[in-house]
Amino acid sequence: MSSKDLILGTLRKNVRETYDMPDLGFKKLTFDDPVAEFIKQVTTTAGAKLVEIKPGDDINAKIREAYPDAKVIASNLPGIDAQKNPDEVEVAQDLDGTDLGVIEGGVACAENACVWVPMNMKQKAICFISEFLIIFVSKKNIVSNMHDAYKALEQMGETSKYGFGTFISGPSKTADIEQSLVYGAQAACGVTIFLTD
Repeated sequence: MSSKDLILGTLRKNVRETYDMPDLGFKKLTFDDPVAEFIKQVTTTAGAKLVEIKPGDDINAKIREAYPDAKVIASNLPGIDAQKNPDEVEVAQDLDGTDLGVIEGGVACAENACVWVPMNMKQKAICFISEFLIIFVSKKNIVSNMHDAYKALEQMGETSKYGFGTFISGPSKTADIEQSLVYGAQAACGVTIFLTD
């Protein structure tokens, strides 16, 4: 028995009162144009940047245009000019010093600009240790709300190569200390969504 099973089993044994799951049949927030709402939320609420990628665009030129000062780029996406590959480094610490991580997102949610990032790289640290992130998002994967996002993930099945994934919405920020807003406290200081057709 794993420690997780042991902990959950102990908790279940000591629960005195149980409650039914809430009814989720209520009307969910939907948008006539989820893509337009996603763009709005990315650039306002989430505090990220957005670059629309057209067919035939030179992706590496777009990356350099968005982050001209990035010296160390990490990515395992085909065709990306990167100095580090999260599939080829031995340990996550080898990604320390990464200026820019370039990753692929899955389902994206218009209501809060969250993007599901499946762990399709050996070292997931690229998502959190990079100073800046570029996340590729396809317009066809944008849904209105988180309920639809989880449904889409269920329908797609687990697409993560390493059995992990996370929702990312804009740069990492916190105002816990002295109510001063700090960017990059737990992860990337800045995020740019590369929106594709």
